[in-house]
Amino acid sequence: MTIRRLSDETVNRIAAGEVIERPASVVKELVENAIDAGAGHIDIALRDGGRALIAVADDGAGMTRDEIPLALERHCTSKLDGDDLFSIRALGFRGEALPSIASVSRLTLASRARGADEAWEIAVEGGRMGAPRPAALAAGTRVEVSDLFFATPARLKFMKSPRTEAQNALDVVQRLAMAHPAVAFSLRLDDGPPRRFDAPPSLDPPDRRRARLAAVMGRDFAANAVPVEAARDGAVLSGWAGVPTLNRAFADRQYLFVNGRPVRDRLLAGAVRGAYRDFLASTRHPLVALFLDLPARDVDVNVHPAKAEVRFRDPSLIRGLIVGGLRQALAAAGHTASSTVADRALASFHPESDLESRRQSDPESAKPGPSGLSDTGPAPYRAGPVRSESGFDQAARLAGFGLDLPPAARPAEAASPTGQTEDAARRYPLGAARGQVHETYIVAETEDGL
Repeated sequence: MTIRRLSDETVNRIAAGEVIERPASVVKELVENAIDAGAGHIDIALRDGGRALIAVADDGAGMTRDEIPLALERHCTSKLDGDDLFSIRALGFRGEALPSIASVSRLTLASRARGADEAWEIAVEGGRMGAPRPAALAAGTRVEVSDLFFATPARLKFMKSPRTEAQNALDVVQRLAMAHPAVAFSLRLDDGPPRRFDAPPSLDPPDRRRARLAAVMGRDFAANAVPVEAARDGAVLSGWAGVPTLNRAFADRQYLFVNGRPVRDRLLAGAVRGAYRDFLASTRHPLVALFLDLPARDVDVNVHPAKAEVRFRDPSLIRGLIVGGLRQALAAAGHTASSTVADRALASFHPESDLESRRQSDPESAKPGPSGLSDTGPAPYRAGPVRSESGFDQAARLAGFGLDLPPAARPAEAASPTGQTEDAARRYPLGAARGQVHETYIVAETEDGL
């Protein structure tokens, strides 16, 4: 077979397959461009999961008439200072995103440079670029991508449902929003019932990151997370880690960032798993948002065109920093129980309507048992007292787990004052035992929950 040179159009479409895998990839590249341009507000809109339309508008620096065509040519970028690939500080740097998107879709790029008298736009269809023309745009840049993958129809067969693709795009925007709390984000999804995600800018530096995390991960995380701060040999780790009792069956709420870049890295994920090994079963996963900052020369982000993977100059240093920082934060928190879990547990043991009806029908049966919990709950949640049985020193066994028996359950002691019970909850890292469930589970009281 004769060797021949591929056409530029074919080369662009092959290269686009490495960068643009699905609509979420387009959203990621366009939003990162907006952040690199110094945008303070970014608006994103998707229709049909991004297949019909992806529109991203920002109020960043914008581009001049002469720069717009260059932005659509492969390997043209303003984000590299010279040819040094080991001091990359911008999110983008390859100069491939816009050309790749334009080669597989119909793209319109409009921009107005700061201080310019007018805006300009250019249209590209399947890689074929038109001429610049005047446009109506107040400031910044607006990119509209329609009919994604019309030029490579085989790729359409691998796309998921519009709702799934929209959810992937939402995840991308949320990760970037957590990494850049000073930037406002607005996302509109039209993949069924219209949905929105709005993250206003957090301008107060001390509480900026936590406020953004609460907006993305929910108030439960903000209320049940401990701060993480650690540093070693120029690498700085910060963020928030959920207490062990706040966990999930999947690791989809673990957000990791390196120098402001959202990454999915096996080394970092493994370090998080190792840090929680003594606190969680292997089938449960913690909620964390960790931000790692280190000199640009100590991390290589030029691993894959999608820039979702990184490599560290000293992997063992990074792993040790994460494991040590998380364990120190969890130890300082004293294994605090999740307030959300505690509230739900209390609700299970004290169904108000059930207790009230029992009190009316049989007042004696509704009185608290020796454990301090009602022994008349529904069968699945009935709590029994902590017992000290003949030939079985339960007090010693519980003490071995860092648990203290309540005064009424101590075989050789009289009941202690309330103050001593509270002291017990503070002394013992796993709290003071208050009851048993199914003669299998110990219910322990900590200072601020169960």
